[in-house]
Amino acid sequence: MKRIFLMIGLTILAIPLLGGCQEKNDQTSAVEEKALTGKKVVMIIAPQNFRDEELVEPQDVLTEEGAQVKTASSSLEVSKGMLGVQVKPDMLISDIKPEDWDAILLVGGSGANVYWDDSTVHSLLKTAAKENKIIGAICIAPVTLANAGLLSRKKATVSASEEGQLKNKGAECTGQSVERDGNVITANGPKAAREFGNAIAQALMEEKHDAAADTDSETTQ
Repeated sequence: MKRIFLMIGLTILAIPLLGGCQEKNDQTSAVEEKALTGKKVVMIIAPQNFRDEELVEPQDVLTEEGAQVKTASSSLEVSKGMLGVQVKPDMLISDIKPEDWDAILLVGGSGANVYWDDSTVHSLLKTAAKENKIIGAICIAPVTLANAGLLSRKKATVSASEEGQLKNKGAECTGQSVERDGNVITANGPKAAREFGNAIAQALMEEKHDAAADTDSETTQ
């Protein structure tokens, strides 16, 4: 009889422990199930005067979905945004290897024109495009994409002041707040920053879904 009571007591004690383990496993699963877990995004900012919202809001959207987001610039010195946000870049643009990233984004702001004719950035973007990476630019930064030859015959949007530059490079300016044409996503300014982030996230989710579908197809063959 004592043995029976002992077994009952141990069972009662074990129930909360098992429940705790189950709760921990559920929490782990929740982390693993984030839509962009495993995706890597690098955001290129000007060494000074990037537009704060155009960095912070897309970054928030992407990290909330589980993506790893890093910043890059032409200098590792602290960069100050137009509204006061200060960022120390994680890496130099010259150290970005397109094959290591799922998306490369150009942040706008008055300082972004420093990359319009930057051969290092142009080369990086061209390589990323060949590797079918997601490429994005916002505000005046789409001019860099245009000058790199990536917007010819593509729908795009940009800050109204720079529409002429895109058209001169063969882009079709739609005037939308955010425009997507294939793997290239553009936005026209800080008010579109969160929508821009959502568009990037959606493109990355589609890419992840397609990759998973290809894997399943190979497994069943």
